[in-house]
Amino acid sequence: MQMAILIAIGLGAGMCSGLFGIGGGVVIVPALVYLLDFPLHRAIGTSLAVLLPPIGAAAVYAYYRAGHIDWTAALVLAITIFVGAWLGAMVANQFNETWLRNLFGVFLIALGGHTLFFSQPG
Repeated sequence: MQMAILIAIGLGAGMCSGLFGIGGGVVIVPALVYLLDFPLHRAIGTSLAVLLPPIGAAAVYAYYRAGHIDWTAALVLAITIFVGAWLGAMVANQFNETWLRNLFGVFLIALGGHTLFFSQPG
């Protein structure tokens, strides 16, 4: 059963990654925590391990073929995400599970609220 859930999480995260450019923190981490009862730190570490090798190679290729990639921006973001992810992991490992879970919830609420109320066209 766990394998079927992992496959469903992977397919769902892949679809979200290709559609919206999201996957790790917004899809994989909550799914591992709520569907497979992973501790939050383990879910975050697992998500990062999954995303490290491929980073959506198939989706990148599709967007590249359509001419929708700014390579300069991608390089700058890749370098700074590398540094930021390391710093974030160092900080996250200092928090207990409850505090980290609450902080993640606030982040998702803020992101959702901003998307709903401030990202409208026009």
